[in-house]
Amino acid sequence: MKLISVVALASLAKAHSIFQQKVSVNGVEHPQLHGLRAPSQPNPVTNVNDAQLACGIRGTQSNQVISVKAGDRIGAWWGHVIGGAQWPNDPDHPIASSHKGPISTYMAKVDNAATASPNNLKWFKISEEGLNTQTGKWGVDTMIANKGWSYATIPTCLAPGHYLLRQELLALHSAYSNMGAQFYQSCAQLSVSGSGNHVPSETVSIPGAYKQNDPGILLQIWVASVPDNGRKPYPIPGPRPMTCPA
Repeated sequence: MKLISVVALASLAKAHSIFQQKVSVNGVEHPQLHGLRAPSQPNPVTNVNDAQLACGIRGTQSNQVISVKAGDRIGAWWGHVIGGAQWPNDPDHPIASSHKGPISTYMAKVDNAATASPNNLKWFKISEEGLNTQTGKWGVDTMIANKGWSYATIPTCLAPGHYLLRQELLALHSAYSNMGAQFYQSCAQLSVSGSGNHVPSETVSIPGAYKQNDPGILLQIWVASVPDNGRKPYPIPGPRPMTCPA
């Protein structure tokens, strides 16, 4: 383990986070836990072969499905604990600032989003934000600046139907050790409408998309006590986001 400052070490042990409580569509927020599968506690998954990597540690599951259109902007709201802040002025809401890393959003087509099992699905990525090597800012920093909101746009070409939308926050503050990377994820249940007809054929399984020693999962992002990967390009795990056919 390379040298990390005392201040940084103190922050590593603090808070976790949950994508929970709210989903927004084009800025309009849905009620708490509406159409959402959310863990009941903020602990991460650290084993990339754990079945809970798909939609998170099992907690609550809504029986509702959120209607969206291809091209809509979907917001996922993250919080320190269920409900958001753990106490007034909680410094670790929506997540401890030390928990640097990428945020990725996946989708998988299903027959019924309210009842589909998260296992054995064919996932495709629709968005990702990793490390900006110019500023040293991560996807997590953008989410914190947005007061817990992280956004992705449903591809305009996507075929109508039911889908699970999975957003994943990967915290890398302890990724220098095996199973030190922390995966936080939940799934929203969507019914997509529109005139598209495309369902990506290049998909991945979750678990199965990652290896424990992938260069974006097992790495030291702390350089001279700064968690910016030394401003070197960071390889976001998983496939690249889909693109609509020309």
